[in-house]
Amino acid sequence: MSNTDRKGANEPGDLAGLFNARANAGDVEGLVALYEADAVLAAGNVVATGHAEIRQFYTDLLSKKSEFPAAETLPAIVNGNLALTFARLPNGSLSVEAARRQEDGTWLWAIDQLKIKPVAT
Repeated sequence: MSNTDRKGANEPGDLAGLFNARANAGDVEGLVALYEADAVLAAGNVVATGHAEIRQFYTDLLSKKSEFPAAETLPAIVNGNLALTFARLPNGSLSVEAARRQEDGTWLWAIDQLKIKPVAT
């Protein structure tokens, strides 16, 4: 699939925009790169732990021809090296994730309860 810009998130609120760009580009590895190595991703009845399982989840999801609508990124709540990130989806639902600052200063998701639903194209 496509490779997008693999820059890291300098602020926790940057993660949602990077997610949207990479999902719409079909960039599975770019999506995996938004998560810590032992992150947990919950989506419906699926729970994926770690990069291998998250990679499989996104490979399956992106194999369906889909478009991911842009979400409104809301201000993150930051406490030291931890942050809650928020995005309001076009349908009004709210996506909330836990992010952690990495040693290089970038941010990665540690916990993600995926609320974004692709639109079949």
